[in-house]
Amino acid sequence: EVQVVESGGGSVQAGGSLRVSCTASGFTFDDSDMGWYRQAPGNECEAVSSRYRDGKTYYADSVKGRFTISQDNAKNTVYLQMNSLKPEDTAVYYCAATGLYGGTPSPCDPTDTKSYWGQGTQVTVSS
Repeated sequence: EVQVVESGGGSVQAGGSLRVSCTASGFTFDDSDMGWYRQAPGNECEAVSSRYRDGKTYYADSVKGRFTISQDNAKNTVYLQMNSLKPEDTAVYYCAATGLYGGTPSPCDPTDTKSYWGQGTQVTVSS
């Protein structure tokens, strides 16, 4: 069974740092693209950062220079290190594994089942 589980969210003051983790199981880690998304209350989902199977990475303009995606293949875990956090980074952060057979409803669009999604982890940045 494919599972994706996020952890590491929390509350921090502006300018602080947090690292969220996404641990995957039930599939070969390198067979998927791993991505981080976030959704703030009343806002649409935003793609934050991704690590692709070809080794390339993606960062949203809003987080470039502040966030870093990395992975530990031995632990089947992808991390998102978030530095210089801003109040506008406050959101539920979701991890998704894409490129596998099947999927679960996206928290961003329940009709989208192309990826496996975690339950999300809350990140709150206070000013």
